[in-house]
Amino acid sequence: MDRRNKPQAPQVNIPSRIREGLPFPLGATWDGLGVNFALFSAHAAKVELCLFDESGRRELERIELPEYTDEIWHGYLPDAHPGQVYGYRVHGPYAPDAGHRFNPNKLLLDPYAKQLIGALRWSKALYGYTVGHPDADLSFDKHDSAPFVPKSRVIDPAFTWGRDRPMQTPWDRTLLYETHLRGFTMRHPAVPPAVRGTCAGLMHPEVVDYLRRLGVSALELLPVHAFLPDQHLLEKGMSNYWGYNSIGFFAPHPRYLASGKIQEFKEMVAHLHDAGLEVILDVVYNHTAEGNELGPTLSMRGIDNATYYRLQSDAPRLYVNDSGTGNTLDLSHPCVLQMVTDSLRYWATEMHVDGFRFDLATILGREPEGFDERHAFLVACRQDPVLRQTKLIAEPWDCGPGGYQVGGFPPGWAEWNDQFRDTVRTFWKGDYNRLADFARRLAGSADLFDQRGRRPFASINFVTAHDGFTLRDLVSYDRKHNEANDENNRDGSDHNLSWNHGVEGPSDDPQINALRLRQMRNLFATLLFSQGTPMLVAGDEFARTQHGNNNAYCQDSEIGWLNWDLDADGQTLLDFVRHLIRLRLRFPILRRGRFLVGARHEELDIKDVTWLTPAGTEMTTERWEDGHNRCLAMLLDGRAQPTGIPRSGADSTLLLLVNAHHERVEFHLPEVPEGSRWRRLVDTNQPTVEEDTFAFASRYGVTGRSLLLFELIRSDTPGHPDEAPVFCEPR
Repeated sequence: MDRRNKPQAPQVNIPSRIREGLPFPLGATWDGLGVNFALFSAHAAKVELCLFDESGRRELERIELPEYTDEIWHGYLPDAHPGQVYGYRVHGPYAPDAGHRFNPNKLLLDPYAKQLIGALRWSKALYGYTVGHPDADLSFDKHDSAPFVPKSRVIDPAFTWGRDRPMQTPWDRTLLYETHLRGFTMRHPAVPPAVRGTCAGLMHPEVVDYLRRLGVSALELLPVHAFLPDQHLLEKGMSNYWGYNSIGFFAPHPRYLASGKIQEFKEMVAHLHDAGLEVILDVVYNHTAEGNELGPTLSMRGIDNATYYRLQSDAPRLYVNDSGTGNTLDLSHPCVLQMVTDSLRYWATEMHVDGFRFDLATILGREPEGFDERHAFLVACRQDPVLRQTKLIAEPWDCGPGGYQVGGFPPGWAEWNDQFRDTVRTFWKGDYNRLADFARRLAGSADLFDQRGRRPFASINFVTAHDGFTLRDLVSYDRKHNEANDENNRDGSDHNLSWNHGVEGPSDDPQINALRLRQMRNLFATLLFSQGTPMLVAGDEFARTQHGNNNAYCQDSEIGWLNWDLDADGQTLLDFVRHLIRLRLRFPILRRGRFLVGARHEELDIKDVTWLTPAGTEMTTERWEDGHNRCLAMLLDGRAQPTGIPRSGADSTLLLLVNAHHERVEFHLPEVPEGSRWRRLVDTNQPTVEEDTFAFASRYGVTGRSLLLFELIRSDTPGHPDEAPVFCEPR
């Protein structure tokens, strides 16, 4: 036996003066005089609080929590203070067939811990059963896990926020920017090496200034909750880079704090808020890092397995695996639901974050019989006075029964819209019979979201996300290239809807490279000119590549990090994207609060949107159903009713021309009431922005695979006489 693993009684230096304490709040709470400890467990027989030295290496004392109130074990230590390192040992039945996996030999993290210290070291001692035993997880292991696990630490929550308040940026002005907190600055030349990949790095003035000048309104950060590495990845020299492996829902990931202090996260939020940027957290409440029945015992499994996790009704030894990662949290239990909502409120109130994107959110609304929008969790978020004021974004799918729920979440929620992603990709790739669906996505996906008073902003539009190809790789690869993940290229999706434009990967052909860049401009313009809430992925704006890797979850390396050494094409694309974002913010009609219906308003005699053929005539059913048709014009009338009050609007009128055909198509620029001519604002055939004006009835030759945006110049605008019709040859 390894003597380090042999359970030994801790040395007791000073007997603690334990008091009864209170069952609320849960976790370790310093009140200025001492610390109250409270832990939920419905089935435990005894709970021991274990105190450690500052390093977390030496256990000093074990104290039995003296009180048990409403399934909460609690006690108060008047001589404890912030910085105290602790963990729990929970006694109870070890009966896997009944769903119970108590093992007091395993030191457990407090689910409510606000900070974790120390790293996980993989060892057989982490498991509640004897690894290699013929009875597998039915066996019982007596090795002490304390030397190998992180510990919880009591914090002082004090922080001077000054004037900082929730941003509450209106949804119509929200532009999400998904990024990885570590990967964003690991190669940034202005960020000091000591703080790269941390909160301190993300709040560096040059980083914040870049985000501000780009024009996005909110950072959507990949998971920052404390998470753990996977053993098989560590053995291969990799790690769980993305962080979808949470073990602490209240604690920032220790590696993201350069100072080792919680205040660093708060300082980062304050700096981002000062620059007008919201902070949205990607949160993983659907499962934990403890895995299936053969996983380690680190926290909730050893505290009350039968309560925290969804177990198979006919075999409680086994877990329901709707997350695809081995276990699923049971949010139908009120105390588990309380933990999750307490976590959300903590990040919103104490950490000042502005919203949440919920990974595999369908799980959070699943009852035993299937997804139910009246699930207690979804209802709680809608009713809670704090949470209902934050941005709530669902990833509306999982691998469980009835898991695909795009458009099925209740009012108050926004949802990732993968139908936007897939339609836009296939349309610009030139696939057959995509035009009608493309128009629906441009107009805000009313077929999915126009119900119960939901607004277009409920559709989170995206073309790329962290999970999949970058935008540059989307136009450069037909197939995934995940060899660096050391899984024989079996991981990652094969359904990429990508097109390499003739050459797999980098090309020296200037025509192929020019077409790829034009396609990136097309995809960006479609995203930013569509109704709904756009989401960009960090680095796409300057053509970042992952060299064809569409599943960089384990690549805490140059594959997963942003490369800030921009070439000329990257800088030009960045300038182009900044221009598109400015246009979106400049024209409210691109981000309306009402769905476009295309019907004439009888009282105002105005249509909010008119779909036109290249000849300038209205689209007919026959044209919509022509699977070979890849061209249309979208006329957005600025006079259309902007709110529920029946009155004309005063927005600019815009004309969008789209040609996904491989050849040039001639468009007739229509005549519009109260206007005199058109001003070209964007032509994706041009890598740089060149504005120009064109008269009504002009014929504009739209290059193959191009998109254009025109603004109507009003007839009362002085200093611009009407021009004669011309034929416009694109450059």
